[in-house]
Amino acid sequence: MNPLDVLHELPRQLHSPAVRDLAWVLLSPPLLGQPPGPQRHPLQASRWRTQPALLADWLRQLDRDDGALNAWLAQPPVRRLGLYYERLWQFALHGAPDVEVLAANLPIRQSGRTLGELDLLLRDAEGEHHLELAVKFYLGPAAGDGEDAAQWLGPGSHDRLDLKLAHLRQHQLPLSSRREASSQLNELQVAGARAAFWLGGYLFYPWAQTCAAPRGASPQHLRGSWLHRHDWPAFLREQPPSVWQPLPRQAWLAPARVDAEQLWSGERLQQWLDALPAQAGAQLLVGLEEAADGSRQEVQRIFLVGDHWPGQAEPHALDCP
Repeated sequence: MNPLDVLHELPRQLHSPAVRDLAWVLLSPPLLGQPPGPQRHPLQASRWRTQPALLADWLRQLDRDDGALNAWLAQPPVRRLGLYYERLWQFALHGAPDVEVLAANLPIRQSGRTLGELDLLLRDAEGEHHLELAVKFYLGPAAGDGEDAAQWLGPGSHDRLDLKLAHLRQHQLPLSSRREASSQLNELQVAGARAAFWLGGYLFYPWAQTCAAPRGASPQHLRGSWLHRHDWPAFLREQPPSVWQPLPRQAWLAPARVDAEQLWSGERLQQWLDALPAQAGAQLLVGLEEAADGSRQEVQRIFLVGDHWPGQAEPHALDCP
């Protein structure tokens, strides 16, 4: 058992959107439990992992004053969700009491050509580590073998789980052991960093059909559903009463919290749906129910995809890097 599992409800108890995302990044389970390569939690050797109360205190203090985190995220601001995810990890690891961040986004070049970047170089009680970070959202097949990672597509249908794992295994993880990386690693006094990855995110299952999880998926992985736009009325008829509204891409990480004044009416949602172009990309919607403090908290999330998805790549694809 991961000692951090005792904090799994903490993101929902926080108020600052950035701090909720940060807590989710640190505490959410990986997509894979049996990955085809070394997977390591960035806080594996930290006291925050073995003494979760210390991490909870740090996050609650940030929730009371999130200025440092917001300033970090603003220098420079990032738009891509994958980069936002990395920046959140970087902030946490700089704050961890027993982890040293040696480098982040370190470019490796050959004859002026960039071969790639090392997401993180860390030093902790277990040694030196090269870590690759990624957050992904994959939709499973309505027809096909769900255990096959090649059947799991990003919401824009450009990305595939098997391709991401192959890229990690064949390109990203070996990068730190290439001859071209030796000079940068020597300057940082890093010798023999062990390479591993951490892959977070959600898996979305077809609403109207059964689908197996991809081979190697963590039993605790986060999940949602997906459906075509023409199935939306039928989907609503089968759901318990709740309020639904879309989430902007930057808010896809932590479970949504929506204050009363930000809540969409059913009429506004229908107007938004009616105005969506037929060729619009996949939209992430959340079902919200009232919490004890009067806010609405996410209880379910879905991807609403075009009626021809995934027959052709959507022109406004929202795959995450």
